[in-house]
Amino acid sequence: MKQILFTASLLCITQFAFSQNNAGNFGLGTRNTVSLFNDDEKAGTGIVGQFRIQFSDRVNSEWYFDYITSKNQPYTFRNDYHIGWSVMLYPKNNFDFDHLLQPYIIVGHCFDYSKVIALKDKSNAADRLSMATQAGVGTHININSKLDCSFSGQYMLHFGEELETSVDEGSVVIEKLPNTHPDGHLLFTVSFNYKFFKLWNN
Repeated sequence: MKQILFTASLLCITQFAFSQNNAGNFGLGTRNTVSLFNDDEKAGTGIVGQFRIQFSDRVNSEWYFDYITSKNQPYTFRNDYHIGWSVMLYPKNNFDFDHLLQPYIIVGHCFDYSKVIALKDKSNAADRLSMATQAGVGTHININSKLDCSFSGQYMLHFGEELETSVDEGSVVIEKLPNTHPDGHLLFTVSFNYKFFKLWNN
């Protein structure tokens, strides 16, 4: 009996996730990012790309790579690399791409590599690996059924070692501090995305 109930539940979930009109959409896009409140208190900017796989009418996913640079004049510059994924949840009655505006809630996770380098001495540097969770809101602006421009704002919370810069008698000191508190910042993204084909549910 338990096996029958488990099989029936699995079939219902599969039916919900993979048999809806928008399920299976695969899209590619390019994204521009702005990161606020970094350790050096300067905004960072970047551009790379992403792809999307939609699991159901209400659930979409975004798999992305960010390269973000910032400067703390006149001492250091910083490079951040994000590799991660997000889930976009569309509210009820708002999953139809015929809508011009299509708001969503976005949550996700990423791995982060950061490096801080002294502007006047490239050998004076420190780097770290960390991971982060993020959450926020966004919206698609659907230009047509295939092409959209998307805006999102998220708070990204990093867990791991922290990079700290100080100036001691004119010398730049870059330190990697272990076991510190979580480090957060705001991340704003603008992207253009095109749905090329369906992976399933044709």
